[in-house]
Amino acid sequence: MVDFGRVLTAMIVPFHPDGTVNFKLVEQLAVHLVTHGTETLVICGTTGESPTLTWDEEYELFQVVQGAVSQTGAKVMAGTGSNSTHEAIRATQKASALGLDGSLQVVPYYNKPPQAGLYRHFCAIAEACPEFPLMLYNIPGRTGVSLEAETVARLAQLPNVVAIKEASGSLERASEIRRLTDPEFAIYSGDDALTLPLLSIGGKGVVSVASHLVGDRLQEMIQAFEAGRNAEATAIHLQLMPLFQALFLTTNPIPVKCALQQLGWPVGGTRSPLCDAPDSVVESIQSVLKQLNLLH
Repeated sequence: MVDFGRVLTAMIVPFHPDGTVNFKLVEQLAVHLVTHGTETLVICGTTGESPTLTWDEEYELFQVVQGAVSQTGAKVMAGTGSNSTHEAIRATQKASALGLDGSLQVVPYYNKPPQAGLYRHFCAIAEACPEFPLMLYNIPGRTGVSLEAETVARLAQLPNVVAIKEASGSLERASEIRRLTDPEFAIYSGDDALTLPLLSIGGKGVVSVASHLVGDRLQEMIQAFEAGRNAEATAIHLQLMPLFQALFLTTNPIPVKCALQQLGWPVGGTRSPLCDAPDSVVESIQSVLKQLNLLH
């Protein structure tokens, strides 16, 4: 079974001032991330502004990132989910044909399918790409519907449904998923702030936003927990908590792009209808970066 590691980064997409994708900076950022704690890059998820990217841009991003990190041992996961089953199948088949390492499949958004519809949706994708590992992505705050633990357990019986990014914010739900699934089925936190608590109930790691800035520290935290050094893991978690909170003071990925800009990465802004961070958020992020000695 594929191992995506402990720290996966939901990578942002840098833009030029005119709003086009800055593919050169994409390459540079991808390499930087995998040399600072990231084991798998998740491309074109929510943090990657997938709603405002075209499929052509996404396919090019998959290939550019794949080429940039091909010699590093890092894996590349493609965000190819959709609220159209047919569209998700086509995109996932293309990502598989490109030789990527897996696919992130978000719960269909806006049309709010019932659990039976969700099960059929993910089954259809899995069956259309039987050799391609799939990670489910439950984020009801964005999609308007939640993938229930019982449905996850049924899907986890499919051989290529290997993991879930659980971003409901509920440790109770994550615990139920853990109870109902085999230990090999990997549960990843979709919230940086819940990574350590999730590890305590059998989680594998995190699909992170903060890893753009503190990937090495997240690795240290998870490895300390795995080694039984719980006090050390807790200390890192508490040290990083102000950053976790700051990165969600407004809609993701606005804050993390703001933080990267402050650290000298000219990643540009976000695509409309997202907008620049207000001054209060800029100041809060700057303060946290200084506290963590990331900004001098």
